Amino acid sequence: MPEMTFDVRWPDGSIQRCYSPSLVIHDYLRTGGCYTVGEFVDRSGRALAEASDRVRAKFGFACTSAAETGHRIVSAASDFPDDAVIEITAMHPPMEPR
Repeated sequence: MPEMTFDVRWPDGSIQRCYSPSLVIHDYLRTGGCYTVGEFVDRSGRALAEASDRVRAKFGFACTSAAETGHRIVSAASDFPDDAVIEITAMHPPMEPR
């Protein structure tokens, strides 16, 4: 199962590298995309849940790394108002052209 990382620039300028066990993140976020903190927490949470579900379907257990990434995102987000803006600065691997 392909895995990926994505980098988030928080409103204070700090960068957080996040992990996903699935490329499904590309369905929810875009490199260069700007989202409110609230929207990012929602989108990334749904994406990581779907990624973990894909791991469960393939291997029979959920991905604890996806859950940990979700917890780290929620923790970092709690430092900012929901309407503050974040940016996705990188996604590795990048989206393949369709």
